[in-house]
Amino acid sequence: MKTTRNIAVEVALHWRSGQITHTDRRYFEKLSLWRDFFPVDLGERLRDAPVGAVFSVDVTAGELVPAYDRALVQQLKRSQFRESPRPGLRVVPRKGRWYPATFFDTSLFFRGDTRPGRILSVDDQHIAVDFNHPLAAFPMRVEAAVAVDYGAGPERGGRCNDIVQEITARGPGMQAPLQDGEVDFLSGEPFARMDPRDDMQFYGAPRLVQHLDAQARARITDIYARFLQPGMRVLDLMSSWTSHLPEAPGDLHVTGLGMNAEELAQNPRLSERVVRDLNREAGLPFATASFDAVLCTASVEYLIHPIEVFKEVARVLKPGAPFVLSFSDRWFPPKAIELWSELHPFERLGLVLQYFQSAGAYGDLGTESLQGLPRPEDGC
Repeated sequence: MKTTRNIAVEVALHWRSGQITHTDRRYFEKLSLWRDFFPVDLGERLRDAPVGAVFSVDVTAGELVPAYDRALVQQLKRSQFRESPRPGLRVVPRKGRWYPATFFDTSLFFRGDTRPGRILSVDDQHIAVDFNHPLAAFPMRVEAAVAVDYGAGPERGGRCNDIVQEITARGPGMQAPLQDGEVDFLSGEPFARMDPRDDMQFYGAPRLVQHLDAQARARITDIYARFLQPGMRVLDLMSSWTSHLPEAPGDLHVTGLGMNAEELAQNPRLSERVVRDLNREAGLPFATASFDAVLCTASVEYLIHPIEVFKEVARVLKPGAPFVLSFSDRWFPPKAIELWSELHPFERLGLVLQYFQSAGAYGDLGTESLQGLPRPEDGC
């Protein structure tokens, strides 16, 4: 019987939209080097590679996904947008937002097609839509890292994994800003919430539980570690009983600003604790240029005055210091802004990017996404 090597691989796409850098990662828990399809020659290069080995290849725009086609930029009548694609749902088309092709009455696609199209412009009479793949216009670097070696196993049939399809078809590219103007995220009532009560009431009782699983927490910690140096003064914005900081450096001076005094008191990494409701008062009670880094974990979706808060963060940061935010696909629906649940996960990256841009005080912007990690065995 013939055998083949089975491995876990993390594949990353590195690309740029203008001056913004993007990295989109996907973890493949078990791949067969005999059965599955790898981009370019990465399959051959991974065949005998040890755990930890990393290989990369540069690809031109249109090499991994269909090349950009001007014919897929459609000028439609406004009436060709299906505002009610199903009973009980009414959708308003917004400039820069992405919608499934089935929302558009066009002969290009069959009813039910979910591939995304981006609205380039819209008025009472007309609507322009780009149905090109979200990554069609971007050259990329593809990187593959061996994470686990399961050893050799028999060559068996079954479902084939198309690595390119898996990593490019689930949203990467949708976070890129529009080339012409801002995305219309803010029309309507984007900051309305299911529960309009005072936030201090909702967060009054301490919640000493993890809201992210161990895999996600570890990855967030790894990201934060890239930006931290010994002796830094760090603001943990919208903090709680854990700060997701790496063990080293251990001499950080960390200020935690959060909603619940008891949660903050339980956080061993904090040197100072400040209780504050940023939805009531967006100003930060700190001197200008007083922090070397600001971190914010799984909280940006609750801000109802985000641009004001981002401006304040820029004020309290030292020039060139990083503001690093992380979030996941889990949140408290009653207190998250209404817009958050309406967006595709990759559009949420675009929304936060636009917060940074609208604040007018940040450079060196970038996004990073990660999909496919297996849940921990204990689920926690």
